[in-house]
Amino acid sequence: MLLQWFWVPLGALAVLALYQQVRIYQIHRESKKKEELFQIVTENAADMIALVDVKGRRLYNSPAYKRILGYSAAELGETSAFEQIHPDDRFRVLDAAREARETGTGKRLEYRIKHKDGSWRVLESVASTIRDAKGEVAKLVIVNRDITERKRAEEQLQHNLFHDPLTNLPNRRLFLDRLQSSFARARDAGRPYTLLLVNVDHFKVFNETMGTVAGDHVLLELSRRLATRLRQDETIARRESSGASPEAVLFRLGGDEFTILLDVVDDPSDALRVAKSIQAAVAEPFFVETREMRVSASIGIALSTVTHERPEDVLKDVDVAMRRAKALGGSRCEVLDEAMHTRAVGRLRLEADLRTALTERQFRVFYQPVVELASRRVVSFEALLRWEHPSQGLISPYRFIEAAEDTGILVSIGHWLLLQTCRQLRDWAAANFSAQPIHITVNVSARQLADARLVNDLQDALQQSGVDPALLQLEMTESVAAADPKLTVTVLSHLKHMGIGVILDDFGTGTTSLRGLRQFPVDALKIDRSLVREMQTDRATSDIVELIITLAHKMSLRVIAEGIETSRQLERLLELGCEFGQGYYFSQPLEAKAVQQFVRQQIGPARKSGAGAS
Repeated sequence: MLLQWFWVPLGALAVLALYQQVRIYQIHRESKKKEELFQIVTENAADMIALVDVKGRRLYNSPAYKRILGYSAAELGETSAFEQIHPDDRFRVLDAAREARETGTGKRLEYRIKHKDGSWRVLESVASTIRDAKGEVAKLVIVNRDITERKRAEEQLQHNLFHDPLTNLPNRRLFLDRLQSSFARARDAGRPYTLLLVNVDHFKVFNETMGTVAGDHVLLELSRRLATRLRQDETIARRESSGASPEAVLFRLGGDEFTILLDVVDDPSDALRVAKSIQAAVAEPFFVETREMRVSASIGIALSTVTHERPEDVLKDVDVAMRRAKALGGSRCEVLDEAMHTRAVGRLRLEADLRTALTERQFRVFYQPVVELASRRVVSFEALLRWEHPSQGLISPYRFIEAAEDTGILVSIGHWLLLQTCRQLRDWAAANFSAQPIHITVNVSARQLADARLVNDLQDALQQSGVDPALLQLEMTESVAAADPKLTVTVLSHLKHMGIGVILDDFGTGTTSLRGLRQFPVDALKIDRSLVREMQTDRATSDIVELIITLAHKMSLRVIAEGIETSRQLERLLELGCEFGQGYYFSQPLEAKAVQQFVRQQIGPARKSGAGAS
C-alpha cells in the first residue's frame, strides 16, 4: 500500500518531465524552422537585410550586401555598421537606433552609405526590434533598400524644373525666385542689388540665316563665356563695411536673353564695369562649322530702389533700359535713370489705358480723301485711327501705336478697324451718294502682317459686311514689307487672290531694293510726306520724287503723294506725272458722317493749307 502511494506521484513527475522534453524539442524545432525560413528569405531578398546588436555590431548580413555595396561578409564583419554611414547622416541613424531601443518601434529613414569603390549609395531603411527574455531590446533587424537611382532621377527632375535645357543655366523660374529673395532682403535689411539684362543683337536674323543649330551653338558658347567671365571678374568692389560679399548669378530667361543678378551692388559704375566685361566676352568671334561669326549684345542696367513695390518693378525697369540700348543702335549699355523711369511709368500707364480703350470702344475712325490730282475727284479714303481718351481728348496714333504694337494690342485693334471700315463701306454703298464706288484704305502694321489670323480676319470682315473686296485696300510701309520679304510675298499673294488692293507706303525712305519691289504684288506706291515737303527746297529730293514716279509707271503702278499742303507742291507733282494725292490742301481727316457731304460737293480746286499730318 505504501509502495503504491509513492508510485503515483512518481509516475506523474515522469510524465511531466517527458512532456517538458517534448515541448523543448518542439520549440527547438520551431525555432530552427524559423531560422531556416529567415535564412531563406534574407538570402533571396533583393533588399539588404542586417541583424545588429544594440551597440551596432553586425551579427548577420544578407548576400544582397555583396551585390549592392561590394563588400563580402568577412569585410562587413570587420567594421561597425555605423562607420560606413556618411558623417552627415551618422547621428540621424544613431538617434533612430536609440529611439527604436527605447520605444521598441523602428522608423523609416534615408541615409548615405559608402560603397566599396568609395562612392555613396542612398538607402531607405526600416528597423524592427527583437527583445530578449527580459523583454528588453537586444537586437535590431534592419531592411535596407537601395534608392540611389530613384533619388538621382528625382534630383534630375528638380534640376530640370529650374534650369535651362540648352545651357544648363538657372532658368526664368529660378530667377524669379532669387529675385523675390533679393527684393525681400533689400526691403527688410537694406541690402541693395542690381539687375543686368543681356540681349543678343539681331539674333533672329542670325538664326534665320544660319539655322537654329548654329543659333543654339552660339547661345551655348555665349552662356559659357558669360559664366566664366563672371567667375573671373574682379571689378565688383567688396563692401567691407556691409560685411557682405557681392555675388553675380547668371540666368537664361529664354530665347536670346540672359540676366545677371548682382547682389549687394548699388553703384552704377560697378554694374557698368561688369556690363562692359560681358560685352567684351560677347564680341570675341564665334566659329560655327569653321565659319567665323561675330555678334554683339545690348545690356540694360537697373538698380533696386525704395520706390519698387514688387520684384517685377525692377524687372520692368531693366527691360526699359535694355530696349533703349537697342533703340540707340545696339551693342550698348544703358542704365535706367530717373527720366527713363518716368517714361517707363508713363508707358505702363499708356498700355493699361489702351486695354481699357479697346474694351470700352474708345477708338474712332476718321477718313481722309485721296483725290485724282488732275480732276480733284475723290477716288478713295484712307481710314485713320484716333483714340478718344476720356481725359486727354483725341489722341493721334503717333502717340500710342508703338505701345500697342509692342504689347500685341494692335492686332486686336487692327481686327476691330477692319470690321469698322468694311461696315462703313457697306453703309456708304447703301447711301448711294457717289457716282463712282468709294474705296477705303486701311493701314497694316508689322505685327498684323506677321499674325496668322490676318487673312481669316479679312475674310470674316468681308463676309459679315457683304462688301466687294475690290473696294478695300491694305496699306503697309516699305520697312514693314521689307522686314520679312518671304512672309510679305505670301500674305500679299493671298490678298491679291481675294481681290484686295495693296499700297506700299512711305516709299523712298526705306531700304527696299528694286528686286524686292518687283517681287511684292502691289498696286500703288505712296510717296512719303517728308519727300513731298522737301522737294521744293532741295533739288536732290525733287529728283528722288521724279525717279519714284518714273519707276512706278515703268512697273505699271499708280503713285499717291501724301502730305500735300500747298498749291506749289500740287503743281510740281502734276508736272512730274503723279496721279493721286492726299493732304490738308484738299481736306483734313473727316468723320464718317461728313464724308457724304464732302463727296457730294465734289470739291474743286480747294485752297486749304495748313500744318498737320495726314
